[in-house]
Amino acid sequence: MGTAHQPSHKGGTRYEVSYSNPWRIHERRETRFRRGVLQVAPTGVRISNRIAIVIAVLILKKMTASTPTILALDFDGVICDGLIEYFEVSWHTYCQVWCPANETPPDDLAAKFYRLRPVIETGWEMPILIKALLEGIEEENILQDWETIAKKILQEDHLNSTELSSKLDKTRDDWITRDLNGWLGLHRFYPGVVEKIQATLASYSLYIISTKEARFVQQLLSQQGIILSSEKIFGKEVKRPKHEILRELIQAADTSPEIWFVEDRLKTLQLVKQQPDLEDVKLFLADWGYNTSSEKATAQHDSRIQLLSLSQFAKDFPMNYARSY
Repeated sequence: MGTAHQPSHKGGTRYEVSYSNPWRIHERRETRFRRGVLQVAPTGVRISNRIAIVIAVLILKKMTASTPTILALDFDGVICDGLIEYFEVSWHTYCQVWCPANETPPDDLAAKFYRLRPVIETGWEMPILIKALLEGIEEENILQDWETIAKKILQEDHLNSTELSSKLDKTRDDWITRDLNGWLGLHRFYPGVVEKIQATLASYSLYIISTKEARFVQQLLSQQGIILSSEKIFGKEVKRPKHEILRELIQAADTSPEIWFVEDRLKTLQLVKQQPDLEDVKLFLADWGYNTSSEKATAQHDSRIQLLSLSQFAKDFPMNYARSY
């Protein structure tokens, strides 16, 4: 516990700054004050009033994260849960590419797909994941070495990730044209997130950075009454990693912006961490999204990445939210 006080003609008023809650500054009666010198308990270090006040201010600055000027959010796994749609679109795409004799998926396939969704970075990988599961590749192997497995299936089946992605998007587009309400109904927005975004739009500059096509993001947001202009949504079509988009947002700003980025994929946040010019971007892992327990544990022990819960996000975020960085 560090303490600071300002003397008066009657011997001085004593104040305490709590490390656990820097906003709580109150009178501390037991602190000794003699001849304009502060006694800091329990170490017995003696410092002047002016230095004590400076230290208190520095503590407050370190422990308080300022309010962002730009709030950047991932879409899938942060705003919207589309697991059912992912599986349905992926299965239909799989059937187009591999032409199975039976076009009804095995009963346990969807559940396995849902559990392994955290390994997916972009859409073309989803039908590949179904192929891997049907080939009998163990779930643990997929979790540990997905990138190698996905590349191997592409090479062995003479597939191109760009073409596979186009097939997946066309499957979506055809479904939307044929049955928009049915397609929309396969998505659900996480509790409290729609209200949070609507409130955020009035106070902050909000951007969506997603690996989903921007037009799909816009349709889903519109269904919820959220109108976000196309320049505020960076989708798969921009063909740039998320850290580059964050860099562009900084470069486009008139003044140096305070950016907070909420993402559910740990590897994406770790890539941002590796960029020296993005060291001031605040990073948050959405623990309600598509990540594993081991990834959550990694984030908890990372001094740069904050593990964020859905209740925190829907309630106090980004207002009234502070953490030491």
